[in-house]
Order: sequence, then structure tokens, then C-alpha cells
Amino acid sequence: LSDSGVPQLVQPMIWDYAADLDVEGKVQLIEKYRRCGFSKVWFASAFKGATGVNQSLTLIGHHLKNQLEWLQVSSRSPPEVLQGIALTGWQRYDHFSVLCELLPVAIPSLAVCLQALKNGGYSEKVKENVEKLLGMCNLEIDTFMR
Repeated sequence: LSDSGVPQLVQPMIWDYAADLDVEGKVQLIEKYRRCGFSKVWFASAFKGATGVNQSLTLIGHHLKNQLEWLQVSSRSPPEVLQGIALTGWQRYDHFSVLCELLPVAIPSLAVCLQALKNGGYSEKVKENVEKLLGMCNLEIDTFMR
């Protein structure tokens, strides 16, 4: 792969939407990419649309945990390697499936995930900031928002 010249032309993206990533496995994968000549990698996480084909509401806690896991991978990788994180929000699993987790119900999850990534983690201060930004009095992380 390194002799092909491909690592000078593209940057791989590592996708994983799980709330319990194999952090060590991802760190090892990044190292394998580096040994092949890739100088930069991207991560892909999700703020919605990755927990069930017919999911209608967004469970913020799942997606927040996914961001926090990616932050762990980032902190255990060489700092110059991470090019960025693509925060995805899927609307359907394929073109033949019904729509899932429409954007309006997922906006709180998007706000929480963005703030967690921006602040390098999640805290009471981050929660209060999201509540203020969205005009909410009680952000629910581990239950479905009403």
C-alpha cells in the first residue's frame, strides 16, 4: 500500500457509531495507517440515525458516549494525525427504508455532541451551556427527550 502512492492522495476515515468503541483497537488501526504512509486520518461519529432502522427519537446518551470514546482515541493518538471528526446524522439506513430520527428531534443531541467535542468532554457546565443555547430547562441525556 505504501508503495502504491495512495497514502499521498487520500486520507482514510474511520467510522464507528458505537457507544463502547474499542479504543485500543482504533489506536492500533491509526498506527497501522501511519505505517502504511497515511499522515492524516479522519474519525466519523454520529449525533443521530445510527441506533436503529426505525428509531424515531434520539437517545442523546448513546451519541454522547460515542463522542467521548472518539475523544479518548484522539488523546491516545499522535496529535498531528487527526485531521478532523465528521459528525454524521443519518436520516435513513438505505434508500428503501423509512426516515428515522428527523432533525428536529435530534437537535439537542447535535448540540450536546458538538459541545462535548468542542470542550474535550462533557460536564455540568457543558450541559448548562446546551440548555441555555436551546432554551431548555432540563436536558435529558439518558432518556428520550420529550
